[in-house]
Amino acid sequence: MTTENMQEFLKPTQFIDSDSEAVKSFAREATQGANSDIEKAIRLYYAVRDRIRYDPYKFYLDEENFTASNTLNEGSSYCIPKAILLTAAARAVGIPAQLGFSDVRNHLSTQKLLDLMETDVFIWHGYTVLYLNGKWVKATPAFNIEMCERFGVKPLEFNGVNDSFMHPFNQQDQKHMEYLTDHGMYADLPYNELIDAIQKTYPKFCAMLAQQQLGNDYNFNTEDITA
Repeated sequence: MTTENMQEFLKPTQFIDSDSEAVKSFAREATQGANSDIEKAIRLYYAVRDRIRYDPYKFYLDEENFTASNTLNEGSSYCIPKAILLTAAARAVGIPAQLGFSDVRNHLSTQKLLDLMETDVFIWHGYTVLYLNGKWVKATPAFNIEMCERFGVKPLEFNGVNDSFMHPFNQQDQKHMEYLTDHGMYADLPYNELIDAIQKTYPKFCAMLAQQQLGNDYNFNTEDITA
């Protein structure tokens, strides 16, 4: 890939705001002392995975919610904003990065979440794709270590060399996640396409969000797990 083409995966965008002070500070702090792009990428992966708690109820659809700097400010979010943050942090330290999306079937959730979604299919599940040592490597920073322990799932590791996807089984050999549809990779968030798909797939969830009906009764950290 030419240097000119690579610039597309290094520049800041509205959502991948790698030029924001918050993102630059986060990236510098996480990669301090790292001596290679792979080491930087690994440190950024774990910083996003574990410092930003996974919370599927932070499912707000306004544009601001999807910016990397907003995710840092919130301290919790779901897979897409976390992938955007990792992408932005990588770009902030000079690592080309883009977003990838797939539809997945998740067999480990909570009944309250499934009732809202009216399906066990999570559309447009987000991950990051990093350009390291001459190839694109996938990294999925969605689930923090505490959440994985609660669900009995091994935390997803990343070594900067191999693709990091969801484990198909949990620690009890139960089905955990199935990849269904690959939506490809993007240099920026395809916001309009994403929102259109979400509103068509999760009408009940979106209606409750619009009416601000998700109160303290919805807490992903305390709800009963549905296997």
